[in-house]
Amino acid sequence: MKLIGMLDSPFVRRTAIGLHELRLPFEHLSLSVFKDYAQFQTLNPLVKAPTLKLDTGETLVDSSLILQYAERISEHSLYSLNDATFAVQQQIIGTASIANEKTVQIVYENELRPQEKQHQPWLTRIHEQVNHTFMELEKLVLTHPELFDAQKLSHASIAVAVAWFFTQSMRPGLIAKESFPALADWSEKAEATEAFFTYPYDMSMSAPGGMKHG
Repeated sequence: MKLIGMLDSPFVRRTAIGLHELRLPFEHLSLSVFKDYAQFQTLNPLVKAPTLKLDTGETLVDSSLILQYAERISEHSLYSLNDATFAVQQQIIGTASIANEKTVQIVYENELRPQEKQHQPWLTRIHEQVNHTFMELEKLVLTHPELFDAQKLSHASIAVAVAWFFTQSMRPGLIAKESFPALADWSEKAEATEAFFTYPYDMSMSAPGGMKHG
C-alpha cells in the first residue's frame, strides 16, 4: 500500500499514525497537493490527500474511510468493543475532524485568498467555531481520561492530538494553550510516543509562505 500526502495535513498524519498502530505495512509518498500537483494527479486524478493506493489497484480517499478499510484488514483494532465507549470515540473523532476543517478554512482564507476579497464576518464565524470545537474536545478529554492513554492509542486519541498540534503549528496563538490544559497535556504525551515520532508533523507548510510553496 502507498499513502500519498504530506504530514502537514492532519488528515494524512492521522491516517499514517493509524495505519502504523494497526501494524499495517505501507509506503509513505510525501507529495503536496500544491507544488507536486502534476505528479499527484498521475497517482490520483482527484488530487486528494490522503490517498491510499492499494496493491490490488483500488484508490481510497478520506482519512476516516481509509482507516475503516484498515480496520477490516488488520488483526488489531483501535476501537473499543463496548458500544457506549465506541460512540464516545466516534464523537471525539468527529469533533477533532471539525477542528481540522475549520483551521484549514482559516489558513486557506488567509494564505490563498487576496486580502481585499476576504470576508471578515465569515472569518469571525470560523474562529468562533474553532474555539467552541476545542472547548468541546477539552471537555471530552477531561470527562473520559481513560480514553487518552499513551500506552494504548486509539483512533480517537490520535485524532485529538493531531488536531491540536496542527492548529497550534499552523496558527500559533489562535487557540490559547493555557485555556486548554488537558489538550495541551495530551498532545505532549502523544507526540512523545513512537507512532507520533515516526510520523512527525511536517513543518514546511507552517513556515511563512508555506501554503504558496509547500
